[in-house]
Amino acid sequence: MPELKTELRNNIEQLLNDQAVDVVIAFKKADLPLRPQPAFFRNVEELEDLEYNGLCQNNLANYLTRYPHDTKIGIVVRGCESRSVNALIVEKQHPRENLYMIGVPCQGILDIRKIINKTGEDITDYSEDGDQVSVIFKGNEIKLQRSDLLHDSCLRCVHPNPVNADVLLGDPLPEGDPTIVRQAIEEFEALDRDERYAWFQKEAERCIRCYACREACPMCYCTECFVDHTTPRWTESDISQAGTQAWHIIRAFHQAGRCTSCGACERACPMDIKMTYLTDKLNKDMLEVYQFEAGMDDNTPPPFASFNLDDKNRFVI
Repeated sequence: MPELKTELRNNIEQLLNDQAVDVVIAFKKADLPLRPQPAFFRNVEELEDLEYNGLCQNNLANYLTRYPHDTKIGIVVRGCESRSVNALIVEKQHPRENLYMIGVPCQGILDIRKIINKTGEDITDYSEDGDQVSVIFKGNEIKLQRSDLLHDSCLRCVHPNPVNADVLLGDPLPEGDPTIVRQAIEEFEALDRDERYAWFQKEAERCIRCYACREACPMCYCTECFVDHTTPRWTESDISQAGTQAWHIIRAFHQAGRCTSCGACERACPMDIKMTYLTDKLNKDMLEVYQFEAGMDDNTPPPFASFNLDDKNRFVI
């Protein structure tokens, strides 16, 4: 991705020089080669640290809500990030006129756990060349296939290209196959009630209630999360079976019609808990019942956030 990184830097440099934005949200190099960090560039000199590769894990839309509405923000967006930005615009979290989206067609985010499982943790360098990834492990170069390292959420991605970006860097990619994610959900739905609960229990019981998933999610921007609310208390805050299961269920329903399946929650989870199977199921319901996909434009509110006096009262039946 060296050419893309150069093009990205040139674009950001022009934005900052023209004072078209106050800050650009992107990624920078970090001390650990496998973990580029979100960065907030305000001047051209800082761009020496700019980074962009398949290891850029965070959904940068998560940082939009940390700025006042009058802040002019440039932001690097892949497919899921652009849709998260659109969803936040719909929810009035930042005005579209104060955003400049730098779109990058996404070839998929690499799963750090998959790389470490094939090598080890003592990796000192990393590079990409097409579908080949090279890592330096204990002084030896190891070459891996990029397609074997993609995060599970990226294997199911349907929309890799940014939506509503102000500029697109690189050629658009083919759309993903929606039957892949639908098949995975239908296999889960085909399980009987006890089997579904056993699966859910297996994942939820590993939860240590660190809330890393919440912190990584761009749609979890509430000033006070329901799980921290004490008057009234909605769920137990300790690590009990009931409290932990309630956390995962309520969190998933809060994402209904809002989740873009970016996988940031799973990548952030230190316990490697699978969470998108719940939100993907709800997304499937949103599409089938309401013909709605989160973030496909910056005008249409999600079904559960819409209300008019002509709505049927089916919810009371």
